[in-house]
Amino acid sequence: MLTVLILVVACLAYANGANDNFKGVATLLGSGTANFNKAILWATGCTLAGSIVAIALAGALLKTFSGKGLVDEALVDQAGFAAAVALGAALTVLIATRLGLPVSTTHGLLGALLGAGLAAGSSIAIPTLLSAFVVPLLVSPVLAIAATIAIYPLLRLLRRRLKINAHTCLCVGKQVVETVAVGDAAQLALRHEALTVTHGDSLHCRSQYSGSVLGIEADSTLNAMHYLSSGVVSFARGLNDTPKMAALLLVTPAIDSISALALVGTAIAIGGFLNGRRVAETMSHKITAMNHGQGFTANLLTGIIVIGASRFGMPVSTTHVSCGTLFGIGSVTGSANRKVILSIFGAWIITLPLGAILGSLTWILLGLAS
Repeated sequence: MLTVLILVVACLAYANGANDNFKGVATLLGSGTANFNKAILWATGCTLAGSIVAIALAGALLKTFSGKGLVDEALVDQAGFAAAVALGAALTVLIATRLGLPVSTTHGLLGALLGAGLAAGSSIAIPTLLSAFVVPLLVSPVLAIAATIAIYPLLRLLRRRLKINAHTCLCVGKQVVETVAVGDAAQLALRHEALTVTHGDSLHCRSQYSGSVLGIEADSTLNAMHYLSSGVVSFARGLNDTPKMAALLLVTPAIDSISALALVGTAIAIGGFLNGRRVAETMSHKITAMNHGQGFTANLLTGIIVIGASRFGMPVSTTHVSCGTLFGIGSVTGSANRKVILSIFGAWIITLPLGAILGSLTWILLGLAS
């Protein structure tokens, strides 16, 4: 059963990577800042970095998603139960990935935990379910949408007040300056070079300087910040999601937490790199149109919410948060694709019960096979 457990948890992590890895960089592709290959490489590297850091920082989530306190203690310690949960959640996420729908692995895990637990005759701790799982999972998309609707218009207003556009530049260089002596004597104009700082259009700035110019353009700066914010989201996803799946391997003393996190982190990276294109298309092009600034705002808010939740052991869904910020951008700009958004909401509603059904079935099938 140990081998089966390792294989199905690796399958779950692969499915998670295929469905989730591109979510952090979807705005890079959607806004035209990067092509698919560059975006997925960046996402994979940053997600893997988050998985590595999870070894040190995310102990609270390892405990949360072991299932202890939600179903009977004796059941949680069985490798067969953990395998049933992993396989039920993996099948749920793989189905959604095949359809190109961004769903929550967290919801799939929760559903599989409930389904396998009920099939095994376990009681369910309702207060634990509500406080540790349901409330954070319901709050995260609402919080993301509300934060985006509140903050993005303020950033847009600030940009307009400062008259910043794609060609705005802060330039530093040597400029030829004429000075005139003041006094009763005949005035003599002197020409010398002085180091000056100019704010304005990039082309105008360069025309005023001689030699090399250090220019910080708004467009290139925003692109760099966009990459950085998407990296933060991918890092946060690795930090937040890796412990949820690694927890399933800790039912056996043969696997330590470091090995479990390393296995899961590697499988997530492989899944995203090899099988992430369908969900990438939905996230990048079908939810809403966006520019670089809007993508930057969405990614920044997603990273802040998910990293904060990971630090306090709250099992928020990176999917719900990242999609929620995109929904918020679409609401503010009026470019949201309501049909696609409704289909995503529908997938979110179905994920938990589907995970429960598949979790119960896999528990029964694994029991018959053993």
